[in-house]
Amino acid sequence: MEYCKFPYEKEEYEILVKKEAETDERYGFYPDRRPIEYHISHSIINLDKPSGPTSHQVVAWLKEILGMKVGHGGTLDPKVTGVLPIGVGKATKALRLFLLAGKEYVAWMRLHGDLEEEKVLKVLKEFEGEIVQKPPLKSAVKKVPRRKTVYCIKVLEVDGRDWLLQIATEAGVYIRKLIYDIGVRLGTGAHMQQLRRIRVGELKEDSEKYPIVYLQEVVDSIWFWKNEGKEEYIRKVFLPYEISAEHLKKVWVLDTAVGAITHGADVYVPGISKLYSNILPGDIVGVYTLKNELVAVGVARMSSKEIMESNKGIAIDVDRVLMEKDIYPRTWK
Repeated sequence: MEYCKFPYEKEEYEILVKKEAETDERYGFYPDRRPIEYHISHSIINLDKPSGPTSHQVVAWLKEILGMKVGHGGTLDPKVTGVLPIGVGKATKALRLFLLAGKEYVAWMRLHGDLEEEKVLKVLKEFEGEIVQKPPLKSAVKKVPRRKTVYCIKVLEVDGRDWLLQIATEAGVYIRKLIYDIGVRLGTGAHMQQLRRIRVGELKEDSEKYPIVYLQEVVDSIWFWKNEGKEEYIRKVFLPYEISAEHLKKVWVLDTAVGAITHGADVYVPGISKLYSNILPGDIVGVYTLKNELVAVGVARMSSKEIMESNKGIAIDVDRVLMEKDIYPRTWK
């Protein structure tokens, strides 16, 4: 399937090297080489949620299967299927990063009256871009109008009053309410007959790199690992938690800076080795080790240009630390 492009995917950038450095192999783990038990307890599952159970029920089942903390990133209604990011163990701390990522759906819209296709297409185009949406009564958020962005609406198929749509939005857009509002604008009314989420950030329903899996595959992977020692099944189902920040801009820090950051320090210019060239003040940035481990997430104080030209100062205000303390040694007194 051809997916819509989210705004951050349209930005061009290169990786700038501020300070050449190597990583010490004695500390930390490359994400794809973590010991298997550690890997599971710091993982994300790209789960294909079935129709019927709530997202919370799915989490409860997985918690019982895995015997550890489990959470989900982005609720789906019981009848809605598709991509449901699952955080396992320590990776539950990373789930909120998916709230910053775009979402994409395939929705079946049924009109309540007959209309010419041209009119429907015109109105669909009007709902691309910034919209004002009031959350539905059953939602868990405050019922006040909110400005949200619809990245694109593609028509996949039309059969009389039935329209199959591919819709990409920022987080927090209610597709059922969006279709209701489209129906109001059309004058005939419309409702959502069926919905499937096909993407959350870099988690997609047809990704080879981060494959979507069913609940039974999670169970099977554990069985094959425990009974036959097949780790490859685990690594297919349980993905490195770094996937949660794939949509963010990045900086890579020196090994000597990692310990301080995990103990609460911000990211200072002298500790940076590499960075994206398109960072601007106010951007949310992922902070990585030279082994590509996600250490923390923070807000940029400086642009890429300023970081490259500076020798001191705070480059990133750290908002959330995701790596445990003391994986890398302390280097301060």
